[in-house]
Amino acid sequence: MKRERITTMRRLREIVGEPSHRVTGKEIDHIDGICERFIAASSYLLVGSRGADGRMDVSPRGDPAGFVQVLDPKTLAIPDRPGNKRIDTFENLLTDPEVGLLFLIPGYALTLRVSGTASIVRDPDLQSSMAVNGREPHLVMLATVSKAFMHCAKSIARGGMWTPDQWSDTSDVPSLAEAMVAHAELSESTSRMQAIIDDDFEERMY
Repeated sequence: MKRERITTMRRLREIVGEPSHRVTGKEIDHIDGICERFIAASSYLLVGSRGADGRMDVSPRGDPAGFVQVLDPKTLAIPDRPGNKRIDTFENLLTDPEVGLLFLIPGYALTLRVSGTASIVRDPDLQSSMAVNGREPHLVMLATVSKAFMHCAKSIARGGMWTPDQWSDTSDVPSLAEAMVAHAELSESTSRMQAIIDDDFEERMY
């Protein structure tokens, strides 16, 4: 069969069909009590943003459950923890404030999707409230919510995300050290690079 490229909404809907009112009606423009309870239990977040060059990026955030604070129904506060200093998301926000957030709860087969705009701030009170092991984040991302809805994530079930007996064998999956040495053409050996990464985990988790 010849490949068909879908280029119109009409053709897309001919194939997929129309969503029910239950699906279209679940979207809200703020964080209500239901969303807040989900966020309080979430320990992992994916942040989508767009760079000045138009390219999309997705960056992960993880911390003890409830690390994202709901300041009010329209505002979320997300701490920035020590990383590799690429700050891709923050660089993107300086030119395009649009963000998409995907909240995950380990072992729970639903997600919370939030979109809106975001800014980068320093706020002593916020930073102090987000300290872990006595270490405050240097920066906080404030997200202004324009859309939020819970998602029945069949993808999690299909991918066996929380089902250990469905997990892949990772014995042949490359390590970060191997990838860095190869992709950045580093002079360090893989074992030396792994030692640097391990040390960073020990010393700079917070």
